[in-house]
Amino acid sequence: MPAPDHTRSAEPPPSVDTAAPRRAPMTPDAEFATLAEPFRPELLAHCYRMLGSIHDAEDLVQETYLRAWRAFDRFEGHSSVRRWLYKIATMACLTALESRSRRPLPSGLGAPSDDHLVAVAPREPSVAWLQPAPDALIGADDPAAVVARRTGVRLAFIAALQLLSARQRAVLTLRDVLAFRTAEVAAMLDTTTAAVDSTLRRARARLAETGPAGDDLAEPDDEARRTLLDGYVEAFTRADPDALVKLLRADVELEMPPTPTWFTGRQAVIGFLAGRVLRRDLWHLTPVGANGQPALVVHRHTGQGRYEAYGVHVLTLTGDRIARITAFNDPSLVPAFGLPPALVV
Repeated sequence: MPAPDHTRSAEPPPSVDTAAPRRAPMTPDAEFATLAEPFRPELLAHCYRMLGSIHDAEDLVQETYLRAWRAFDRFEGHSSVRRWLYKIATMACLTALESRSRRPLPSGLGAPSDDHLVAVAPREPSVAWLQPAPDALIGADDPAAVVARRTGVRLAFIAALQLLSARQRAVLTLRDVLAFRTAEVAAMLDTTTAAVDSTLRRARARLAETGPAGDDLAEPDDEARRTLLDGYVEAFTRADPDALVKLLRADVELEMPPTPTWFTGRQAVIGFLAGRVLRRDLWHLTPVGANGQPALVVHRHTGQGRYEAYGVHVLTLTGDRIARITAFNDPSLVPAFGLPPALVV
């Protein structure tokens, strides 16, 4: 009898495939997208803090991703992908700011008026004004991140950042908003830890002089926010200044870039709105979010049920009242908030 063929009997039947399924290797482009894309919203917020313009920030984020994609084959993993992208974005912003002036609000250029009958200065389209940032573009789902984001992109904070030098903005936002370590910031900016610490001290001191006080950041709860927002929409739609009075603090402020004139005090603000802005059925307001604050996209009635883009109102709330209305009367901002340039209602 022939000896058994152990080699043959050990082989599996031809029809059985015991090999584990193999995943096709990821292409460099796909690997880059997988690693880098999740950071796009926070990089947009970072560039916005640096530049004060959502349009410019979107351009710089695109440039950041283009630079990163071109250099991806040389990325050796000595730092995290997130920190690597922040380095590229920050350096791109610093380069852009070399040829750009700060973006102010009217309140950063002159004193307010407490008289609603004052002559309003003509619009200043030549000024590069501060812009609002849509929450939908820079938002996050994590509740802790939402709280941090609200503080880091509030209009008052962004306006105060504009008073810092470009490098001070970079250091302060990387350290105090994004919580990178001093050594990490030094590596991003190609400088020393001593230089980072020195720049941060100067930036914090300057911000303490010009930035929002802690009390100014106190906001009502979600239900009170909704009540204020609904009341604001109703007052504008019905052209009801008496209803608006109940929503405003006594020291409320109103500014309307690109108009340099701005107002302080409830009497002046209500007087200006009642006399020059509020007209029944003239405005269509759509609630949105901007800079972690309640906001409204504004369309203006042009006849036959058609409303055309007019701008964005951002409301600063303190307690159960509106403390500031920043009316960005710039139609080009509306598409960034996901609304069309025209509505038919």
